[in-house]
Amino acid sequence: MHLDHMLEFNKNFVENKSYEPYSTDTYPNKRMVVFTCMDSRLLELLPKALDMKNGDVKMVRNAGAIIRNPFDSAMKSLLVAIYKLKADEVVVIGHHDCGMSQVDTHELKHEMVERGIKEEIIDVLANGGVDFDEEFNGFETVEESVSQSVNLVRNHPLLPEEIKVHGLVIHPDTGKVDVVTRDERK
Repeated sequence: MHLDHMLEFNKNFVENKSYEPYSTDTYPNKRMVVFTCMDSRLLELLPKALDMKNGDVKMVRNAGAIIRNPFDSAMKSLLVAIYKLKADEVVVIGHHDCGMSQVDTHELKHEMVERGIKEEIIDVLANGGVDFDEEFNGFETVEESVSQSVNLVRNHPLLPEEIKVHGLVIHPDTGKVDVVTRDERK
């Protein structure tokens, strides 16, 4: 079991004080919060490609680096990083070949039913206001998705005026980063 291996590794990690090189405080050294995708290819690649070390940034992740609701958990995390953890810059980073660009909501519902979720539950949720197409729909281009998330953050009613918000796209194979939008305000 993978969990057993992880727990055994952790026991040795702590006993050997392997945590010492990662010691830092709660405030990001670069005063930045990065919002990106949960894609496993980015776990080590993204920080290495952008010279981020442990303690440098606050990292928030979700499927696709998508913010659609101004008060979803990702946006709340960004606001907490700004107000309580001294971040003064936000960077939204999407990536090419993102699984969210390929989500077919009808197929997703079918897969849920195949794995034991009753269609009645999906129907009750839909009747209760959960729009599966809106909640689980992907995007056409990663650049468009990053721009949409950046615009939502930039125009958030609780975002301080001086906070800069940028949008980038990273290639998950090479680590090459392209700028989608850069906040040039002074």
